[in-house]
Amino acid sequence: MVRALVIGESGGIGRAVAEALKERGDSVTGLSRKEDGLDLTEPASVSDVFGRLEGPFDLIFVATGILAPKGCRPEKSLASVELNIMTHVMVVNAIGPALILKEVPRLLPRKGRSVTAVLTARVGSIGDNRMGGWYSYRASKAAANQIVRTAAIEIGRRRKDAVVVALHPGTVATSFTADYAARGKLEPGVAARSLLSVLDGLTAEQNGRFFDYAGLAIPW
Repeated sequence: MVRALVIGESGGIGRAVAEALKERGDSVTGLSRKEDGLDLTEPASVSDVFGRLEGPFDLIFVATGILAPKGCRPEKSLASVELNIMTHVMVVNAIGPALILKEVPRLLPRKGRSVTAVLTARVGSIGDNRMGGWYSYRASKAAANQIVRTAAIEIGRRRKDAVVVALHPGTVATSFTADYAARGKLEPGVAARSLLSVLDGLTAEQNGRFFDYAGLAIPW
């Protein structure tokens, strides 16, 4: 039985991942802003909420993030870039995961395999950017990818069997993507099971990499 921590459990993907873990008999602890007051824009909130946890957790799954602040939409052009909007998106999507990862080492087992996965997005790939636009969201996810990669190196120095990765979940049919048309949106349960299947197969040699829900590597 895996002991799992799902951060962002009240969101569409986080909830589906927690449910999929429970269905297969794993133990799940969930954290969210809605239920636990976890506010990624307030470092004291992150420290306080995580300070109540006792590890170790075999799996830590971070499913937090926003497309844009409430009432706003991702920018289509440079002319739409605004400081306060970009700052907020960067805080939630990049600095927030960094604050979470800061708490992760003490929650992992000292020996044996563990997996920490942070949801980012394919649009955070610099090498895969062919469409442009969405400046704040793209930049925040690219920053999150670098943070995950760097954390993986540090955590891997002390825990040789630890795996820390960035994940692209696909376009999932949740409230997060409700306003955006896309072909082949995945149902949350399907996406969750696919992501967990990818994580189940990872080894320490794949620490610090970036994968999609099918287990394919994505260029940085």
